[in-house]
Amino acid sequence: MVTRAVITATGSYLPEKVMSNVDLEKIVDTSDEWIVQRSGIRNRHIANDTETAGFMGTKACEKVLEMAGLTGADIDDIIVATTTADKTFPSVAVQIQNNISAPVGVAFDVQAVCSGFVYALGVADSMIQTGQLKRVLVVGTERMSSILNWEDRTTCVLFGDGAGAVLLEAQEGTGDKSDRGIHASVMKANGAYQDILYTDGGVSTTQLSGHIVMHGKEVFKKAVGYLSEVVEDVLVKCDLEQDDIDWLIPHQANIRIIETAAKKLGVSMDKVVVTLDNHGNTSAASIPLALDYANRSGKVKKNDVVLFEALGGGITWGAVVLRF
Repeated sequence: MVTRAVITATGSYLPEKVMSNVDLEKIVDTSDEWIVQRSGIRNRHIANDTETAGFMGTKACEKVLEMAGLTGADIDDIIVATTTADKTFPSVAVQIQNNISAPVGVAFDVQAVCSGFVYALGVADSMIQTGQLKRVLVVGTERMSSILNWEDRTTCVLFGDGAGAVLLEAQEGTGDKSDRGIHASVMKANGAYQDILYTDGGVSTTQLSGHIVMHGKEVFKKAVGYLSEVVEDVLVKCDLEQDDIDWLIPHQANIRIIETAAKKLGVSMDKVVVTLDNHGNTSAASIPLALDYANRSGKVKKNDVVLFEALGGGITWGAVVLRF
């Protein structure tokens, strides 16, 4: 028998304010046609002053607990992936811990930008496998609008705000491919490329968060190459083939990256969950947002094999394979 980390519930939250491409045409030199053609994005949600990363993450967790039929008192651990924390410290995780009345336990943030949720899942899976934890909320929550330069049309049209979360629970499995739960995760980083996607500020440099700076062509090349490699790595690790994948849920950054990566993997777009048209690039929140949509809409069903993949600033990237 082996211990598996099984996703038993999902939840998400999107701010009420929706900003369309047409709305963006009024504040920056762009067009709906250009944005859709280059990115596949039509709308994004923009947080108001009260919809912080902590607030949105809490709302997503409340949806998870409602689906699971649990309360905060049942949670051992909270791991939050975010780049846009409410404060330098304390972590968003401890804020959520307090907001949902979870007991004293483990709570911390992970910073791997758009790969953050994949990283957080890998960490949570390891802690469950070693018996340290039984029930873990893994959260991706981002207020990306707070670090956008609204005069930079190459970046401000791409990002949005939101949060997604899952409940991971320890369950006993037989150790074979039929087990529900996470079967393999791979996390990687290459700091040599940190200057192709970054913010031009920080606590210990400018004392300001800064704004996103992105060299799109370079990011595209690295995303397609690295994502293909890491998917091969993670499938080998769990002894599965591409044909075993029921659903690919990629980081929702750019439709061209998603389509190119799917083509290289030999995965039909019919098996790819795409939600970025509705919420844009929400960084660490994008995969759990897409998963919650797929779960609640009935696309992803119990025992489906699901593959997550993501690449973000750092550069960081990773993949997770699980049976839902």
